[in-house]
Amino acid sequence: MYRYDQYDHLIVRERIAQYRDQVQRRLSDELSENEFLPLRLQNGLYMQRHAYMLRIAVPYGLLASKQMRMFGHIARKYDRGYGHFTTRQNIQFNWIELEQTPDILTELASVEMHAIQTSGNCIRNTTSDPFAGVAFDEIIDPRPFAEILRQWSTFHPEFIALPRKFKVAINGAEKDRAAIAVHDIGLTMVRNEAGEVGFKFMAGGGMGRTPILGSVIRDFLPWQHMLTYTEAVMRVYNLYGRRDNKYKARIKILLKALGVEEFTRQVEAEWADLKDNEETLTAEELARVSAYFTAPAYASLPDVDPAAGHEDSKPFANWLARNIHPHKMPGYASVILSLKKTGVPPGDATAEQMDFMADLADRYSFGELRVTHEQNIVLADVEQSRLFALWTEIKARGLATPNIGLLTDMICCPGGDFCSLANAKSLPIAAAIAERFDNLDFQHDIGEIELNISGCINACGHHHVGSIGVLGVDKDGAEWYQVSIGGAQGNAPAIGKIIGPSFSALQMPEVIDRLLQVYVRNRIEGEHFVDTAQRLGIAPFKEHVYATPIVAGNLVGEDHYA
Repeated sequence: MYRYDQYDHLIVRERIAQYRDQVQRRLSDELSENEFLPLRLQNGLYMQRHAYMLRIAVPYGLLASKQMRMFGHIARKYDRGYGHFTTRQNIQFNWIELEQTPDILTELASVEMHAIQTSGNCIRNTTSDPFAGVAFDEIIDPRPFAEILRQWSTFHPEFIALPRKFKVAINGAEKDRAAIAVHDIGLTMVRNEAGEVGFKFMAGGGMGRTPILGSVIRDFLPWQHMLTYTEAVMRVYNLYGRRDNKYKARIKILLKALGVEEFTRQVEAEWADLKDNEETLTAEELARVSAYFTAPAYASLPDVDPAAGHEDSKPFANWLARNIHPHKMPGYASVILSLKKTGVPPGDATAEQMDFMADLADRYSFGELRVTHEQNIVLADVEQSRLFALWTEIKARGLATPNIGLLTDMICCPGGDFCSLANAKSLPIAAAIAERFDNLDFQHDIGEIELNISGCINACGHHHVGSIGVLGVDKDGAEWYQVSIGGAQGNAPAIGKIIGPSFSALQMPEVIDRLLQVYVRNRIEGEHFVDTAQRLGIAPFKEHVYATPIVAGNLVGEDHYA
């Protein structure tokens, strides 16, 4: 994985020194909160309901074991013993003291990490496929290009004060596992008919108040022009993106207002002056960065059946069926460690679990881990013959729930328990649904389904692209929940459609139950929930959900963070 060079070290060290001085001036009231606000946001520090939250960048979701151990150390020393992995492949700590933040950033720098540009109107952390470099269906490894984007975008003077935050995702496999269609820029690595490597270039995607799928503005862009074309897009956005209304400031609004053809024409006009400048990538530069992503020292192994000799263990068989991802190398597999055990907020991990996962990475996976945007952790390179031993270890630590892709593998933002922007709590809803459907046989029968929960319209829980999406809304000062169905990410992305009026928190488990009843009655063989919902439309689901009054049940977990 990428290691800091002399410039990275210098930039981060100088930023920490600047920030330490800013914190001291804030604590002594030399800086007002309004003056300090943009300074702390540039360093990933938010003020939430109860305390400061620090968001730490995990570039394209890739972690070394020592970095995961540092997260455990921070959780233990500076927080309340846990951290929250996010849909941006980052980590957040929710109980941070302001005066300690410079020390936290100093400790992070010792393992080549920072919180720069995890907030603010700038280019945020580039996300990617958590199986990059090992995926069986990979066309090109996207990690070197993601790293080049990281280096280029960090402190880029022209794009440090954009109209609004800006998110980029890059995918290098046949299957889109980076949700590129709902990003400001989405890049898909492709080969043209001549076998040349390039990108399908999408722009204008996003969720939030106005969910829009991105539009393809170039079917094939030679890889050498990744930065120059991205800069052309950024220039058009920086020039014409709205700054008078933050709700209409994202690039998706600009592209919709101009139309795809006119937006593309303006980008191409900007690019005409950029495409052969010094930012045009060379084979030498790509080789330099790619050298940081060489394959580990794989052994020459045959493929084996990891279930052989363990046929009597149904729990192990379930885990193999759901939590193992195929690997491009014979004899290896990628393992998804589930952070979705019932009773635990989705995406949360304790300090002890972080230390344990770091140890697992060292012993099983060449010292490396990945964060998924579904809020789980991946060990990318595990020998198939060692899967049973690994499973035996992780099931005792709450990391072996065999639910990847199933109902309880929910995406969920921290919501109103923490976030000052949230209209409603997310975590108690997730807890109540998980408890209601905490039956793995039932979940396996229901099959693949994505349940995504957001506490507000900012859509940090990606509810728009959930098979079932849940959005917290304010209704006369009370917390209610709007439900949509039919959303999807991946190769056939779709925005979900709202089924009708919102529900109270206590009604939500029954609402999910009724949606599933319609699916089970109407599905055809091999059809997932999202396929049935898109085939039938919302009408039969709406009719059944609202047919009779919903008797509220007991909502579990509502005092989880009291």
